[in-house]
Amino acid sequence: MTDSIAKLAEFIRGSNNIVFFGGAGVSTESGVPDFRSKDGLYNQHDVRFDRYQPEYLLSHDCLVHEPEVFFEFYRQKMDARHVEPNAAHKFLAELEKSGKLNAVVTQNIDGLHQKAGSKNVLEIHGTTQKNYCMKCGKRFDADYIYNSDERIPHCDCGGTVRCDVTLYGESLPERAVRGAVDAIMSADMLIIGGTSLTVYPAASYVRYFAGKHLVIINKQHINYPLNPETDLEINEPIGQVFSQIKL
Repeated sequence: MTDSIAKLAEFIRGSNNIVFFGGAGVSTESGVPDFRSKDGLYNQHDVRFDRYQPEYLLSHDCLVHEPEVFFEFYRQKMDARHVEPNAAHKFLAELEKSGKLNAVVTQNIDGLHQKAGSKNVLEIHGTTQKNYCMKCGKRFDADYIYNSDERIPHCDCGGTVRCDVTLYGESLPERAVRGAVDAIMSADMLIIGGTSLTVYPAASYVRYFAGKHLVIINKQHINYPLNPETDLEINEPIGQVFSQIKL
């Protein structure tokens, strides 16, 4: 165990209201690609989609104006139903069970935190694990879009069934955002993991933290102000870091 990880373990032992704020890097160790890295989703060339801007394919405009393109991309690239949680997800679930972790705030939409056992998960970008009808609001499970025989899945009422994901051009879910900000404001320790803090407005929520310890765990360095006396940055894969800490 390195000195940095030993210090992280010490911070965790001395904290009782920890909040975790995570991004795509939390799930890459489960085989889920991130979006913007050289091997990320937006850099995976596919002749079916190369003529589109990556953000457009996951946008409200694409869903409304080119739904067949939207659902083809979604079915091909966003299916996380059979992906398993990694060491990071499992550690956070155990940390919550121990009573030290109050909430997981995630930018991810894969549902892996819940699959690992976490209960208080605030999904500020929504989730692929739920779907709903755009016309009547009826709810559908994660399989509905993938198992539909229609290129554009429909409800019995005739409305289009879409994923419960916040698409580009849509507002973030108010309840999750409010819960995330409240949790961060009241935390005595905030762990930021697997995110470069470049996606706004979500990344701005960490500025509400006023607790004792701020910890950043990310493979690349993040240019974020830290107090060397109370804070910590670890530039390693988050699952590997958490695997070295015993609760």
